[in-house]
Amino acid sequence: MKLSQFKFKLPEEKIALYPAKYRDESRLMVIHKSTGEIEHVNFKDILNYFDDKDVFIFNDTKVFPARLYGNKEKTGARIEVFLLRELNEELRLWDVLVDPARKIRIGNKLYFGDDDSMVAEVIDNTTSRGRTLRFLYDGPHDEFKKALYALGEPPLPPFIHRPAEPEDEERFQTIYAKNEGAVTVPAAGLHFSRELMKRMEIKGIDFSFITMHAGLGNFRDIDVEDLTKHKMDSEQMFVNAEACRIVNEAKDRGNKVCAIGTTVMRAIETAVGTDGHLKEFEGWTNKFIFPPYDFSVANAMVSNFHMPLSTMLMLVCAYGGYELIMDAYNTALKEDYRFGTYGDAMLILDK
Repeated sequence: MKLSQFKFKLPEEKIALYPAKYRDESRLMVIHKSTGEIEHVNFKDILNYFDDKDVFIFNDTKVFPARLYGNKEKTGARIEVFLLRELNEELRLWDVLVDPARKIRIGNKLYFGDDDSMVAEVIDNTTSRGRTLRFLYDGPHDEFKKALYALGEPPLPPFIHRPAEPEDEERFQTIYAKNEGAVTVPAAGLHFSRELMKRMEIKGIDFSFITMHAGLGNFRDIDVEDLTKHKMDSEQMFVNAEACRIVNEAKDRGNKVCAIGTTVMRAIETAVGTDGHLKEFEGWTNKFIFPPYDFSVANAMVSNFHMPLSTMLMLVCAYGGYELIMDAYNTALKEDYRFGTYGDAMLILDK
């Protein structure tokens, strides 16, 4: 398929700048693949579509406060530093993006905090905006990490045109987030409240947790019309034996297996064996899913409403069927659904 097939007009006012007041009270569009029927319900009504021994697969990655603002030595120019990942604990080395990049050269020092208490030196260029920073900090690693994160803010995606606010520290994180490493939140998981998950447990629904550290590649522009030529950024992921057992037993029983979000779908399609069972996995994936694609593990999926031309929209179209999903997006625009990370959700059911 071609990139241009995933273009649609999304008015700015349809992009949610803030989450719903309560996590499970977003709207939910339910799409029945077999009939093409569409229902409009409240997110907490998702319970009505699942039964005892069905399984939900969640991504338990935890977002860290990746966006920092610092000053360049001598000039005092304000620089945005986006932490991507820690390269070396002992040496305090981090892979980062800087903006504006043209001002930041090897050897420059950057100062962070009201009192310039945190200092970093640029020691390498990695890409046009990428740099390797060495933080000059004496003290235990835990203490350093705490001090660094205290200076950061939640890394809201580029289409949320507002500064981060204190509320985002809690809301830009799933309630079950556990394993730190993501620089963006797996948005489909934001709709699950403690109350809803308790009600799911009471109904007998099982939970399987995998980890995929969602990266900035999710928001990178695709610059090729031929999608087979696009290369996804690699993301680190972990699927343990317990997650596999829960999913594989459900599949063998013929129960529903619901993937919560595009990161989960990419992870389980990376870790699936030729027999359609989930296998243990620890490593990296750059799997790019777009139509046509045969899915092996999940037979239901929850996803938010994504941006035009995004890899997430392509995956959802691969799962739900291109025409059906693009029609559903048109309906969502007419029915005033909210798009983006803080927006509403869609449940796609195979049967």
